[in-house]
Amino acid sequence: MASLADDGFSAARLFSQGVSYTYDDVIFLPGFIDFPADAVDLSTRLSRRVPLSVPCVASPMDTVSEAAMAAAMASLGGVAVVHSNTEPRAQASIVRAAKSRRLPFVSSLPIFSPASAPTLNDFAGHDYALVTEQGDSLSRLLGVAVAADAASPEAPAPVSEYMRPAPRSASASFDFEQAAAFLADEGLDYAPLVSEEGEVIDLVTSKDVERIRSYPKLGKPSLGADGKFVVAASIGTREDDKRRLEQLIQAGANAIVIDSSQGNSTYQLDMIRYAKKTFPEVDLIGGNVVTIGQAQNLIAAGVDGLRVGMGSGSICTTQEVCAVGRGQ
Repeated sequence: MASLADDGFSAARLFSQGVSYTYDDVIFLPGFIDFPADAVDLSTRLSRRVPLSVPCVASPMDTVSEAAMAAAMASLGGVAVVHSNTEPRAQASIVRAAKSRRLPFVSSLPIFSPASAPTLNDFAGHDYALVTEQGDSLSRLLGVAVAADAASPEAPAPVSEYMRPAPRSASASFDFEQAAAFLADEGLDYAPLVSEEGEVIDLVTSKDVERIRSYPKLGKPSLGADGKFVVAASIGTREDDKRRLEQLIQAGANAIVIDSSQGNSTYQLDMIRYAKKTFPEVDLIGGNVVTIGQAQNLIAAGVDGLRVGMGSGSICTTQEVCAVGRGQ
């Protein structure tokens, strides 16, 4: 009679045969279930000191991970790695924007001054815009402009002629349930989100509340020791990435990912040693790696986590162009 161990391969046996597998090559066999689905614990770690409620990470790509994705991922218990395909100051601004709230979205509303005369196109498809004294997030909030109230594009009127007085502001530190309760208690259709420092962060609306309530239940959010969303950010290995690293840490990035298709290089090892010596309190993730030797070198240099995989992404051409990589 065959033993249970012969019914399929154990993980140890499967992955010790020297064969490179893809996801299509393997499948789990069903087992016996004696627990409810809500008893399943998917919590894990992004790196040595950064916990996650769910094992989901958004890639550092410029079409994927900016402020909106970072806030959404953290609110669901995962994390996004903000891409570095932009100027260091802009990347740091994205990190700050995601960490400045506890709501699972970033609206990126336009901000106007009272004297400005925006056209409907300047609302960029948004129903609302914020109005501050100087037309930036750091000056005093004056009101809210509604796109439907704007003049025709041919003869735009100054915002001051049609803006609505700012309603009572909500704290930018409110989580979703607190923000929803605030709108309901105050009888408001919308409310600006303002930080403790007085910076205008965003606008939450009753439509946002209805939309988010229609989604699957929000899980335990990923929060750092500062009580804010966990947000990671990527850097390269060039000399000017040292300045980028400093700006990202000042912005509050909880982990830094060195973004490279081949992590086992002298350039990355040098960056790892510099980063760990200069900012030992921040977790550093190295990679990418697909061999034991690669992993050992990065671990010896001091990384707190590894990115594993080479050429396995749907749009990655490393294996086809360079004939280098490994099945994921």
